[in-house]
This record gives sequence, structure tokens and C-alpha cells, in this order.
Amino acid sequence: MRPRPLLGASAGAALLLLTGAGAAPATASALAPTESVTVDSVGRIAADGTVTLSGTYRCTGASGPAFVSSSVSQGTSTTRYGIGGTRAVCDDAEHRWVNTGRVRSGALVAGPAHVQATVTELRSFGGLPLPVIHAVKDQDITLQQAPARR
Repeated sequence: MRPRPLLGASAGAALLLLTGAGAAPATASALAPTESVTVDSVGRIAADGTVTLSGTYRCTGASGPAFVSSSVSQGTSTTRYGIGGTRAVCDDAEHRWVNTGRVRSGALVAGPAHVQATVTELRSFGGLPLPVIHAVKDQDITLQQAPARR
């Protein structure tokens, strides 16, 4: 066998071993998603620009603090507004999250909107906290006008 094909085959085999492709087939539990985040189909917007978004999340294996963050956009605008953050408990149980934040008056209105929710952990790597994403969900929702406070 000529040296070049042999080197190519050796490199390919090493790559397979490094990426885990040569490992035993994954079990069903390894393939089943255990981490998720959902977004409720309806959010609320108050007259003062306060937006409330909600949903559920499930995460596991966090060694650092974890959070559910959310952002909302509307129409063709590329501007996304961050709406609060909720501390997440990553115990493999399903939990509710509710985030509230205020945007400038008129920036968002009742009607169709797009939300992105993310479960993020801040894990320490060499003393530096770096984000580790556990789950992301993009969801079209409807912002409904919240009843006026008395």
C-alpha cells in the first residue's frame, strides 16, 4: 500500500475515535432530550411598556448558577428587547418561569411578536464564568394588552 492512502486512512480512523463515532451506539435515554424550555403562546403588555412572558423549563447537571432569559421582537424589526431573567433550578424536573421587563413606551404593542427563551448556566472554567446553553426556544406569540391597574 502506498504511504498517502495509509496516512489518510490512519488520520480518518483517529478522527473517528476522537469524535466518538467509533463508540458503541447511544442508548435511548442518551438520545432523549432531557433539557427544554417552552414559551406560552400569550404574553402581556401593559400601557407603561411592562412586558410579561412565561413558560416552562427543564434542565439538569448545572454546576454553576443557571437562568432562564427571554427576549422579544415584533414585526420586521431586528431589535430584540431583553425581558427579565429567572433563576433556574436544574434538577431534571419541570418548572415554570415568568420574566417581566419594561421597554420604552411604544416600542412594542399588542399583537403578534416573536420570543426567544434560553436556559443558560454560568459555569466556571479556570475561575472565569462562561455561559453554557442548556436549552433554547424560538416561539411566535401574541402580546395581549394587560388590564389597567387600579
